Amino acid sequence: MQMNGAQIVIECLVEQGVDTVFGFPGGSVLPLYDALYLNQDRIHHILTAHEQGASHAADGYARSTGKVGVCIATSGPGATNLVTGIATAYMDSVPMVALTGNVSVPLLGRDSFQEVDITGITMPITKHNFIVKDVTKLAETLRMAFRIAQEGRQGPVLVDLPKDITIHTCDFVSQVPSPILPRTERLSEPSMEKAIELIKHAQRPMCYIGGGVIRAKASSELEQFMNLIDAPGCISLMGCGAISSYNDRFTGMVGMHGTKVSNMCVSACDLLVVVGARFSDRVVSKASAFAKNAKIIQIDVDPAEIDKNIKTFCHVVGDVKVVLSELNKRIEKPLLHEEWMEQVRSFKKRYPIRIDNESARPKELFNALQEVLPKDFIVVTEVGQHQMWAAQFLKHVQPGHFLTSGGLGTMGYGTGAAIGAQFGNPESRVVNVAGDGCFRMNSNELATIARYKVPVIILLMNNHTLGMVRQWQTLFFDKHYSETTLDTPIDWIALANAYGVKGMRIGKDDDPKAILQAAFDLNEAVVIDCEIPVDDKVYPMVAPGASIDDMLGVEEQSGY
Repeated sequence: MQMNGAQIVIECLVEQGVDTVFGFPGGSVLPLYDALYLNQDRIHHILTAHEQGASHAADGYARSTGKVGVCIATSGPGATNLVTGIATAYMDSVPMVALTGNVSVPLLGRDSFQEVDITGITMPITKHNFIVKDVTKLAETLRMAFRIAQEGRQGPVLVDLPKDITIHTCDFVSQVPSPILPRTERLSEPSMEKAIELIKHAQRPMCYIGGGVIRAKASSELEQFMNLIDAPGCISLMGCGAISSYNDRFTGMVGMHGTKVSNMCVSACDLLVVVGARFSDRVVSKASAFAKNAKIIQIDVDPAEIDKNIKTFCHVVGDVKVVLSELNKRIEKPLLHEEWMEQVRSFKKRYPIRIDNESARPKELFNALQEVLPKDFIVVTEVGQHQMWAAQFLKHVQPGHFLTSGGLGTMGYGTGAAIGAQFGNPESRVVNVAGDGCFRMNSNELATIARYKVPVIILLMNNHTLGMVRQWQTLFFDKHYSETTLDTPIDWIALANAYGVKGMRIGKDDDPKAILQAAFDLNEAVVIDCEIPVDDKVYPMVAPGASIDDMLGVEEQSGY
């Protein structure tokens, strides 16, 4: 059947199961937006206030649903406004397809109006990108883009569409997408045998769990594995939700703002099994001292991550779910490490997460939020102190229900991601935990929230400063608060009301639970301006260059 390129894009999106896209129109994508207009019953387009908001919304949609997120922008500045969101998705292995318009093929490379080389710009931050210069290659390219985004280690793919390609016509034949199979071609028998031998001979095994477990949907296999080898487990920030916070084997986050228990266990273990994690510098800190008493097994689908940051003793390259399933089959009987597990339990009693702060307000707020959150909740965060507090104090029980920018640390991520998560999970309640510094970067997306009546709650942790940067300035820069004090008298409730969004306030002396419950009961969008002390800090903390078991802000439980 003859179709123009814009209609082919629509047909390919529908083939791939896409029902929602996020974007902002412009001249180079007018044919595509005309096709979207004619196909409103098949694909729901969400108009964001800014293209970066569209990219973060596609990211939040993907993380929370496991499907590919799709965003659209026009050429030039529209395309470049997607770059931060694409880089965010790339660092955190999020499946996304970004569609950008461009000038017509004959005008490429001539510095035409609103022309940029977006494929060149995004080459380092995409799994792959394409520019389509022949309409007969369009459908094939789009199908390939979705496959690449989902296959192996997931990530973003960009497809650049010159305007004339969306106008030209060609024959189109629909296809049913072939299933995405787990990547196992590098999974070798010797590596499996070596891993099993190390596991069987370990006396103090420990699991370090990353976001790869969530992407592989391998949480149940991981729990079985930890039970079989009788080991505790710590998580990276991206691993929040990979194992339930209520699991007795769970020790919390590891690294710079991890728990003392996790960091001590990593230092004390004789075998560290790293599952779907990449040894970020925020976890490892001083590389020469990391897991210094342990042999390390690394399990990852991406061979490029093996031995990249930390040298391993053994590695198993393959889909995490497949690898864990195979290891579980080969462990003939549960391995018991009673003395080690008792030591871990003693660490937990001795070093609970404590508040070494001017106040205990952040913990009080998150405890109150935990009490009022419905069962099927999704928490999104911006980046900074509030992000760490949310990771530390909230109980994460479901994979894909804690969304945060881990690798890139993108301030301004949360509001767009919360919108995407809410559209992907209409029956869930979505809360965006934000700082006032971050919210200054994306409060324009309140226009999107109001337009579509998106019932997200934005909990604005307002300390009138760039809190994490101020914390570093306090500890390491002699309290030189250079450009971190946010003393502009912004009335966030009035701003929310101006967009048509409900505003509430939690003062420093207010009962947070009652106000949070009232916000949830409204079942609509609410911005909650929550006052917190300016100098509250995120503890524990590992100073730059220190070993992870040398932590600031740790206090032993009395009696030990």
